[in-house]
Amino acid sequence: MNKELTKYYAPGHSACAGCGFPAIVRTVLGELKNDVVIANATGCLEVTSTLYPYSAWKAPYIHNAFENAAATISGVERAYEALKKKGKLPNRNGILRQAQDDSQKRIKFVAFGGDGGTYDIGLQSLSGALERGHNFLYVCYDNGGYMNTGNQRSSATPYGAFTETTPTGKESFGKIETRKNLMEIVNAHRIQYLAQANVAYLADLKKKAKKALETDGPSFLLVFSPCTNNWKFPTSQYVNVGKLATETNFWPLYEIENGEHKLNFEPKKITPVTEFLKTQGRFKHLFKEENKPHLEEIQKLVNEEFARIANLCEE
Repeated sequence: MNKELTKYYAPGHSACAGCGFPAIVRTVLGELKNDVVIANATGCLEVTSTLYPYSAWKAPYIHNAFENAAATISGVERAYEALKKKGKLPNRNGILRQAQDDSQKRIKFVAFGGDGGTYDIGLQSLSGALERGHNFLYVCYDNGGYMNTGNQRSSATPYGAFTETTPTGKESFGKIETRKNLMEIVNAHRIQYLAQANVAYLADLKKKAKKALETDGPSFLLVFSPCTNNWKFPTSQYVNVGKLATETNFWPLYEIENGEHKLNFEPKKITPVTEFLKTQGRFKHLFKEENKPHLEEIQKLVNEEFARIANLCEE
């Protein structure tokens, strides 16, 4: 394996075969030009990379509770700035040294969290850190549910999906609520850079990670991360599933830089969203005759959201 790809995140973790977040972590951290400190909310990424007494992380790493990754990394960032101001930054041998003024020598602070620890449990600490303007990047790998604990619904779970807490049957067709629009919530904090990406489009993610890491102040990446185990598709198909999410406009690729929206990918021919849904067992119940109206509703929701984003990009 390429040594640069494993500079900060080693092979030997226990993520499921066909999981997307190892590629997300390596792609994002591969764009670092500085030393880094990483905070990680409880979730799939944390439990599969820190099986005591081992760790896949090859950089300073802090595991914290589900709800406070952004609070943790903002506290570390503020402590670093205070020590730098006082000229009391220790080197790797513990010897105090004067702070370097060269921006390339500065430490970058990065937090990772899943949708459960970002959309839901960690939203308060994320909002606070964004509002205070800390110099950090927050990366949310979005697999649409609480996958670490057995596939419970989160506010990122799509309308109509089956989860253990939104079962299908006589009483329900799956999740009855639409997804929370986290990009708009983060954008309301008026940060300089945020972007929506997809692990199936690594070149796009790489460009966005570079911009995010070079941003002075808070930045945010929301990255689509298919879950082979709980979405119920073959492990070999995660890239195909990810591509279909964007080719159907279910998951548009776009960025917001200094308030300006930019669409990064627009399909030449729009594929019906059913082509994305039919790849996954979590949606198979929607293809029963009595549930066809819900398929139509999903297509309507996808069309309306993509049109909204496209209109913002043209303004």
